[in-house]
Amino acid sequence: MGQFEAFVGVNFWTALITLLNTLTIYFVAKKFLLGPVMKLIQDRQKEIDDMYDAAGKAKETAAALESEYQQKLSAAAQTSERMVREAMVRGQNREEEIIRQANREADAIRDKAAADIAQEKKKAINDAKDEISEMALAIAGKVVGRALNETDQASLVDHFIDELGGQA
Repeated sequence: MGQFEAFVGVNFWTALITLLNTLTIYFVAKKFLLGPVMKLIQDRQKEIDDMYDAAGKAKETAAALESEYQQKLSAAAQTSERMVREAMVRGQNREEEIIRQANREADAIRDKAAADIAQEKKKAINDAKDEISEMALAIAGKVVGRALNETDQASLVDHFIDELGGQA
């Protein structure tokens, strides 16, 4: 064995003591260092897992809130569209009612104007008849040379008016 040591340059007892020292350090480190380090790593891993869980829950909550927001936004858009449509319908109905009322008022004004015109026409015709009958009586009295009784006078006036009406 002496040659082996000389060739390798390692003393057997030194190597054995080094190995025993290494094993002792390993078991001491495992007992006092590895346990707390592993506990620290496990605690850190649990903390990271909890953070991922919280982030996942927050993401789900955000997705639910976004969905709720989209639904509310859609409902608000539908409500505003419905309100606009209703306002337009009310406006059109009001417009039609105003037009109908204006047409009724215009018809009433036309009817009243037509009645007034007819009344004025009747009055003008009656006034013209009276004047014409007075002139006709005066002319007839001069032409006939005598005074006419009421029957003759009425027949002459009617005959004269009929002739005027036929010419008009």
